Amino acid sequence: MTTAEAPAIGGQLATFWLDGDLYGVEVAHVQEVLKSQGLTRVPLAPTAVAGLINLRGQVVTAIELRERLGRPPRPEGTDAVVIVVRLHGEAVSLLVDAIADVVDVDPADFEAPPDTLDGAGRDLIRGAFKLDGQLLLALDVQKAVSA
Repeated sequence: MTTAEAPAIGGQLATFWLDGDLYGVEVAHVQEVLKSQGLTRVPLAPTAVAGLINLRGQVVTAIELRERLGRPPRPEGTDAVVIVVRLHGEAVSLLVDAIADVVDVDPADFEAPPDTLDGAGRDLIRGAFKLDGQLLLALDVQKAVSA
């Protein structure tokens, strides 16, 4: 299924900032949001795998979304916010710049990803919503966590 054929999404999206852009994931996937966590690096892991996080005894893979979306590295001295998502019973954490609000979106307002998106990031975006002069990019969580 191509991105243009992706089904519209609606309901509530948990939104977050990444490199100045607003992204959203379906609230149903979000388990919790945490402040920066200690990471254990994984030798020979793909570059998007920032490391592993110990989440109350559960080892969770941390995905650096800046890397997955082809964005520049997070500025030195800036901590990531951790969004823990659950897919198929497994927890995975997404490293983002800052958490925003939970917003209600209407499937009728769902549009194809903008033509200005290119590169690796375009394949990870399901579509977009226009919100009060701000573009909200709907992240395909399944693709974002797949290496």
